[in-house]
Amino acid sequence: MLNNSSILITGGTGSFGHTFVPMTLKKYNPRRLVIFSRDEMKQWEMAKLYKDDERVRFFIGDVRDKDRLARALKGVDFVVHAAATKIVPTAEYNPFECVKTNIIGAMNLIDACIDQGVKRVVALSTDKASSPANLYGATKLASDKLFIAGNSYSGTQDSRFAVVRYGNVMGSRGSVIPFFLTQASKGSLPITDERMTRFMITLEEGVDLVWHAFDDMRGGEIYVKKIPSMKVTDIALAVAPGAAHEVVGIRPGEKLHEQMIGAEDAPHTYEYDSYYKILPAIHNWSQDAARINGGKLVAPDFTYSSDTNPEWMSVEGLSTWIEQNRDTIGKI
Repeated sequence: MLNNSSILITGGTGSFGHTFVPMTLKKYNPRRLVIFSRDEMKQWEMAKLYKDDERVRFFIGDVRDKDRLARALKGVDFVVHAAATKIVPTAEYNPFECVKTNIIGAMNLIDACIDQGVKRVVALSTDKASSPANLYGATKLASDKLFIAGNSYSGTQDSRFAVVRYGNVMGSRGSVIPFFLTQASKGSLPITDERMTRFMITLEEGVDLVWHAFDDMRGGEIYVKKIPSMKVTDIALAVAPGAAHEVVGIRPGEKLHEQMIGAEDAPHTYEYDSYYKILPAIHNWSQDAARINGGKLVAPDFTYSSDTNPEWMSVEGLSTWIEQNRDTIGKI
């Protein structure tokens, strides 16, 4: 589907973009891949990696600026929306800024994509959008709802919108594994709560889910990949086996466990071999055979949470992954 197409990724200089771009260039050979972001230094550094690839373009802009989005989206076929204010404490202490990027930015992108005739849009979401307990999660829930509604808002246009949702991305900038690695030499790791659990997904798995969404979507779906969980104490053990654990308490807005599908979504959620799909309640889309596409409806009280997840990653498994990826952890 993405072969010989024009693709734009918002927030493309982030961790996801640094993985999505090379994987997509290799597998699909798009005609043009546009990195849209507001940080000129990150663009400058990333551009060095693709100085000999005429397919890769860089476009300075902010999703808060609708006119700039409209200019960037001319001739674009597919959009990945990765731009967000996403650090939980940052959002708690800067709520207006979080709303401007995560909600107003989503509205701007939806409008601009419809106006420019973009074919398909996949927005990245988060476990924190399911039963949100913090501002970041609340803004991403609103964003998810906006992208779903964009399918009816587009009217006679062929623009279609879907969402992918996943939890803690292993080794990404600002996440727990690179943080623990920076603290390991001190002989002690700060643990928020010994009961805490997290979902674990690699950036490559996240890219695969976006590709699948582009291929499968009819509009309005939320895709949730099946991934393993880990206790935060086991993550610490994998990073620094001999380090002591200092319990420091949960940060403002932080959840004890991650949830990607709540019981309220169960009546519209279908299971597949490697993922779940939440279909919209509006317009009876959750009963649409094309959107269901062979899925099995989950139990009425189903939830997908990191503490009750049937699949768990072992300490040994994470230790092996860390050794294999040590050179890139926290760098992208």
